[in-house]
Amino acid sequence: MINGGGGRLYRVLFRTVLRRIDAETAHRIGFGAIRAAAAVPGGAALMRRACAVDDPALPVRALGLDLPGPLGLAAGFDKDARGVTALAALGFAFVEVGTVTAAPQPGNPRPRLFRLATDRAVVNRMGFNNDGSAAVAARLRRLGRRRRQRRRVVVGVNIGKSAVVPDQHAVVDYVASARRLAGLADYLVVNVSSPNTAGLRDLQAVERLRPLLTAVRTAADRAARRHVPLLVKIAPDLADEDVVAVADLALELGLDGIVATNTTTSRHGLRSAALEIDAAGAGGLSGPPLRERSVQVLRLLRDRVGDRLALVSVGGVETAADVAERLRAGATLVQAYTAFVYGGPSWPRRVNHDLTRRLGTQPDLRR
Repeated sequence: MINGGGGRLYRVLFRTVLRRIDAETAHRIGFGAIRAAAAVPGGAALMRRACAVDDPALPVRALGLDLPGPLGLAAGFDKDARGVTALAALGFAFVEVGTVTAAPQPGNPRPRLFRLATDRAVVNRMGFNNDGSAAVAARLRRLGRRRRQRRRVVVGVNIGKSAVVPDQHAVVDYVASARRLAGLADYLVVNVSSPNTAGLRDLQAVERLRPLLTAVRTAADRAARRHVPLLVKIAPDLADEDVVAVADLALELGLDGIVATNTTTSRHGLRSAALEIDAAGAGGLSGPPLRERSVQVLRLLRDRVGDRLALVSVGGVETAADVAERLRAGATLVQAYTAFVYGGPSWPRRVNHDLTRRLGTQPDLRR
């Protein structure tokens, strides 16, 4: 039921049941069902057989890693590394878990996750709710890098600042997570761009970002005893000159890439009713309304860094056409989240299937 028929069933289920209940509860139910299906003996293997799109046009070499395709799942869906194997079995080439903080934290008060269905968008003010880096490290340790490699599961870990930690101690907090997780991650992402932790976006300023990234780079490589690909995730709300400044800093420090972009605080251009938008309140907006700015930032970055950095494009990706547009604009890899929420478990397979056709007829899509 994960093929096209499963997609139709999910859309009916979403319209009749899931969209009528709290978005966070619906996420918990849906994600739980995916994990349960994979936990049945032989379940993950069946899911992989049903969802795999095996085509020589798809594999990508990026961040020193061999990936089965360019499409991955963005951070935010699996905050605590509870369903990595199941999500990869659905067809994601890589799964980015988190955002993970050094200290476990409950996040912001509920309700904190809202759908704007007319725009196929989501507003969240989750506030980095997660079990903490020690617990996530323990789960990844059980999963094991060798086992992941056999099953072609690439796992990135997105780290952020604990809410209880004062801004002046942010570097120490990030370093604590990096030390715990670097040896278990295929790559690390420093998240300084969520709008839902007070003061976090201030860390995007180059004078504050430089010591943070330098410290995380050193701590990660020492802890893992190898080079751990390190990326920084930036906001779409940065001015163009600030995007360029971060790109220059990433080159200066020898980072491996940039993830662009996080959610936006803007509500410009939404088609949803004003009352619905007001009811959702503050938080980061994701989904199609973010598409235009996300592509703008991607092009700006690629023009600045050339082929010296990997660029992971995220924000408003819904279709294979969107993935193709990002690849054409210079993305090395592409991530999605909100479209998966609306599209259901068969969404990755549908996108990958269509993408193979596009890659076969448009070989210039990749730089």
